[in-house]
Formats: sequence, C-alpha cells, structure tokens
Amino acid sequence: MIKSYERRKKGMKKLLGAIFIALLGLSFVSTSAFADAAKGQKLYVRKLKKACKKNGIENGGVLAKKHTQAEWQSIEKAGNLQKEINKFCPAAKPLKKRYLKNIYDFLYNFASDSGNVPSC
Repeated sequence: MIKSYERRKKGMKKLLGAIFIALLGLSFVSTSAFADAAKGQKLYVRKLKKACKKNGIENGGVLAKKHTQAEWQSIEKAGNLQKEINKFCPAAKPLKKRYLKNIYDFLYNFASDSGNVPSC
C-alpha cells in the first residue's frame, strides 16, 4: 500500500514539473513575440518622435496607420523602410539597421488594419 502511494506521489511530482516547465516555456514564447514591437515603440519615441512631430505626426500610431500591415510588409521586404519613414518625417536622421527591424515590428503591429493602438 505504501509503495503504490510513493509511486503515485513521484508520478504526480513529475507531471506537475512537466506542466510547470511547459507553462514557463510558453510564457517566454509569448513575451518574445511582443518584445520587438515594444522595443520599436521605445525607439520611435527616442529617435523619431521629435522629427515626426514637426510634420504633424503626433505619435507613432499616426505614422503606423499610414499603411496596412501588408503594405508595411512589402515596404520592409523591398528594403525601403528608411525611405518610407523619411517620406513622412523628412527631418528624421537615418536609423541603424538593427533599429529598423524593431521599428518595422512596431509599425506592422500598429498598422491601420491591425486594430491595435500604441501608447506613445
């Protein structure tokens, strides 16, 4: 009787451990899916907000809403993201390549057809 209880207890510990590891892994996956857009939003505030405000673009959401997700995607794939940003914010300085990916994620996630509204 005691041995079967011990076996069930060990089995339960293994099951709970596996569930915990799975949930922990899922939390990392969901966090990293939004990390780039969040970084992009911070980069927009730091690097582009002043330059874009001069041209009547009040915040990053207004810039992002200039195109749909598909349009932002085709602009990024064509390598014209910096040109497109400069089209709306001519006073903006060129961004480093490593920043462009995060800015793209921000613009894509808050595009006109996304239904999302940024807080900047």
